[in-house]
Amino acid sequence: MGDMADRFIEVSLAKRGVQCTAKLLDDRAPVTCAAVWEALPLGSDVYHAKYARNEIYALFPAFADREPPLENPTVTPIPGDLCYFSFSGTELGTKAYGYEPEADVRAGTTVVDLALFYERNNLLLNGDVGWVPGIVWGQVVEGLDRMAEACNDLWRAGAQGETLSFKRA
Repeated sequence: MGDMADRFIEVSLAKRGVQCTAKLLDDRAPVTCAAVWEALPLGSDVYHAKYARNEIYALFPAFADREPPLENPTVTPIPGDLCYFSFSGTELGTKAYGYEPEADVRAGTTVVDLALFYERNNLLLNGDVGWVPGIVWGQVVEGLDRMAEACNDLWRAGAQGETLSFKRA
């Protein structure tokens, strides 16, 4: 796999008209990168993290043939990390998270969380379940400053009506 050409994606916030470019970490998370790449383009309502701190994310129905193994894991993502999380609907089904039932957050479903971390000092520790390691599958290589400004605006002004999208660059 060492001879594979680098692959890039565009991550964007549609309403705010901002995007950044990320490099897939095929050498560190090959199974996850392949699953995400094949599923692109993806877009959904954006949420700002409640527990992890400087994170935005979108939820998707499972799209891989089978969920990727925990490759290239972290509980301390750094600015520019793209992380993949997989949850059962029951893990995210409590009212504390604020998801609507129609968002496929219910028992018997798998929910994929694709996240972008835009600033330092993140810790993937959830008060309900403890440590929540994520798979680091991409790293922003261009445009993180503008995206971080938009993410801060999303935190302060709200995420209502905003979409987080991922597509091949």
